[in-house]
Parts: sequence; C-alpha cells; structure tokens
Amino acid sequence: MSSLVLPGALVSVDWLNEQINHRDLVLLDASFFMPGVDRDGKLEWFEERIPGSLFFDFDHEICERNSDLPHMMPRASDFQESVQNLGINQSSVIVVYDSLGIFSSPRVWWMLKAMGADNVAVLDGGLPAWKEKSFAIESGNQIKQVNKGDFIACYQSELFCDADEVLLATQNKQRIIIDARSPRRFSGQEAEPREGVRSGHMPNAKNLPFADILVEHKIQDAYELALIFEAIAPKNNGLIFSCGSGVSACILALGATLAGYENISVYDGSWTQWGGSADLPVVS
Repeated sequence: MSSLVLPGALVSVDWLNEQINHRDLVLLDASFFMPGVDRDGKLEWFEERIPGSLFFDFDHEICERNSDLPHMMPRASDFQESVQNLGINQSSVIVVYDSLGIFSSPRVWWMLKAMGADNVAVLDGGLPAWKEKSFAIESGNQIKQVNKGDFIACYQSELFCDADEVLLATQNKQRIIIDARSPRRFSGQEAEPREGVRSGHMPNAKNLPFADILVEHKIQDAYELALIFEAIAPKNNGLIFSCGSGVSACILALGATLAGYENISVYDGSWTQWGGSADLPVVS
C-alpha cells in the first residue's frame, strides 16, 4: 500500500505540485484530439508536459488494434503489458491529465478503473490549470526512464457495455442512456463527423452535452454536478454514457461519480458503432 493517498477521483494542480516527486506517483498525459483537428497529442507532449509525465496513447497504442471502431478497449492481457511498460505497479497512485483541461483524461481514468486500478484520479483543469499557476514545465526528448511495473489487470466488465446491452436499456426504465454529444448532433440536425454514420440518437436516450458539466477547462463542483444529474435520473437508476466514440462519455462518467452515482457504464462503441449499424434503431 502506498503512503500517498488520493483525495478523490479529482485532484487539484496544487495537490499534484506538492506530491510531484512522490515515489509512488505515476503521471500520465492522455491528450487526444478529435478527427479533423490538426493537433497531435504525443507531439505536443514532447514539446510541453508536466515534469515526469508519460504519454498514454489510447488512440493508437493502448487500444484494440484489430477493431474497425476507434480506440476500443484492449484485452486485459494487452492492457496489462502496456501499462507495465509505463512503470505502473499495483502500488502506483496514478494521476491523468490532458492539454485541453478536462477532455480525454477521463477516458484513461475510466480505462484504468475498468482494469482494476483503484488509486487513479483526473487532474482538474489539466495542463492549462497547471500553467496558470506557473508550475514547472518540461520539454524535449529527455523522458523519464521507468522500470517495468507489476500491475495486474483485472477487467471490471460492468464499467463498459456493448450495443446489445444498450439496446436492452432502450426499453428499461431503470437504466438511463445519457448521450454526451452536442444537442444538434443528438437531434440529428447536424451531420456526424464520421462518414457512414447516421444522425440522431438511441430511443429514450437523454442528452447531456459534456460541455454542460464543465466551467472553462475545469469540472463543476460536486453540488452543481448533483443538481445536473439528478434532474435526469435518480441515483438508484443505472446510467449508461455514450458519445461519438467513447471519449467524452467518460467526462460524464467522472461527473456522475463526483455527484455520488455508482451504477455507471460507458458504451465503448458509442455513436460510431450505433449510428454506423443499420440494424440498430435511431430516432431524431
């Protein structure tokens, strides 16, 4: 057991700055940008990063590489090998951040939780909040060298769901599907960015754009989050979060967790899979 204790699923840049040199801390940059955005998360990590951070590439490397869908969860054995190569141990305390504040870091937080990591948190405000405090920045190719870790992946299958489970949930009032896409995409008024994907949403799904639970580049406080989520579903309901490709759905999963919800699942294929399949029902 580590002597370093996380205050919760979210940590502040002040907390991180105080603990930055702790032997058990593993800091991961999970920066990712949507298709069509001319930015490269890994390249930007080389150019500017929080000292000691390692890059977690869930889009190209730590994903199911044989899938036709983007950045799907890999097999537990592949995930285990990848995170061991990042020096992650059973005793590691992991903090994940991204360069947009809170965008892709919750995806990696959720992936780690789903693989059995108990001590993992998201950095509130990410790199922008870190820079606002004028804390140290690192750059260049002098990357932190790590020994292979001993992390053992133990997949918590209830944290992710597939299309069959979501289809059942469209007819189950005890499970609420919440879509993190923009209102215009949800309603079908705006075309999907990926070719061949239909517009609209799942039957009986609710819309909560991920930006609605953020303030600038930070997440809203627990009280405000509780008000937002309780207006959609009581805490005894199971929640399934979806989005375009399983990234921003995890922002809502983080928000719901901070608001006190426990029965949470993320639809990994999200709208890329659902909207791309003619066999699945779509409404607008």
